[in-house]
Amino acid sequence: MVPSRSTPEPAPPAGDDWRGARLVVQVWLGTRLVLALVAGWVMLGHGRTLTDVLGNWDVQHFLAIASDGYANPQDIAFFPGWPLLLRGLAALGLPPLLGGTALALAGSALAAAALYRLAGPAAAIAWLLAPTAVFTTVPYTEGLFCAAAFWAWERARSRHWAAAAALAAVAAGLRVSGVFLVAALAVLALSQGGPWTARLRRLGWLVLPALVVAGYLAWLKVGFGSWTAWFDVQADNWARGFTWPWESLRHTLDAGAPGASPEFPEWAWLFRAEVVSMAVGAVVTVVSLARRRWGEAGWVGLQVLAFSTSWWFMSVNRAVLLWFPLWVLLGRVAEGRGRAGPARPVLVGFVVVAAVAVQALWGWLFFTGRWAS
Repeated sequence: MVPSRSTPEPAPPAGDDWRGARLVVQVWLGTRLVLALVAGWVMLGHGRTLTDVLGNWDVQHFLAIASDGYANPQDIAFFPGWPLLLRGLAALGLPPLLGGTALALAGSALAAAALYRLAGPAAAIAWLLAPTAVFTTVPYTEGLFCAAAFWAWERARSRHWAAAAALAAVAAGLRVSGVFLVAALAVLALSQGGPWTARLRRLGWLVLPALVVAGYLAWLKVGFGSWTAWFDVQADNWARGFTWPWESLRHTLDAGAPGASPEFPEWAWLFRAEVVSMAVGAVVTVVSLARRRWGEAGWVGLQVLAFSTSWWFMSVNRAVLLWFPLWVLLGRVAEGRGRAGPARPVLVGFVVVAAVAVQALWGWLFFTGRWAS
């Protein structure tokens, strides 16, 4: 056996750590309750219905695909996995909007459980307190994707590659980020060491999620005449055509300048937040490389690279939810290892309150129909 050259992975938390598990459950319930209260306040204060607050932005595309398929060519920008689930709910007689919300909430709970397994309660809590957590409580793909991707990583790290491949296949059907997941898992498969036959066997399992992506691209070729139809639609309608990173940064800074969009004042600080999110992703990539976490570096780094080549940085604030290495690192910092002394509880409490406040603000943006990344 050839030893792995990567830094050993941390052991998962002990099975009897009920206090930590209970705290994760409490934070999950608390953060979901805060967002529910914000949604209720918007409904009462702005005269909006439940459909209005839950069904904004991409939700409309998902519901349209679930109902009518890809009748609108623009909708091919969205992978079919999530709309198929919504259609299945409708076939069972469940309202797709409410059923999708329930699935998203369940996905967020499962994703937090995976982070708990990967790195303990602090990492799971950090993720639950993420600023853009609203996207794991409405019928977006983030909640279920994170559940599938995080558990795929946990299973792969534990060398249960069949289960990891099946979970990655689910993730690959939900959103294009599954491509980066397959690539990162391939790096992990090679870096786990062992004879090359074992490494190739691990890589072989990843054919399953790769086939999911290939199947969608083949369907686009047959139905729309182009292997690149997904990218073409993204470029034409969501400004995701190829741009050099320095040009993309300049466009984002211009959009984030004060007064750039006076009719939508929130856009400026959202674009500034996109720049911050990109910087965070770059730092996490560098730290992962320094710690010889090759797969984790690939998972975050490939996404940062992809976002840096769009017209401007867009939807990075949401993508931060997918970066489990970030939440693991933040969890390690929060644990403190005995540093900060008696001031630590006060500092942690302040950070939690601030995080919940930002989370509520982001929820308000989405629930009122404003652009929220």
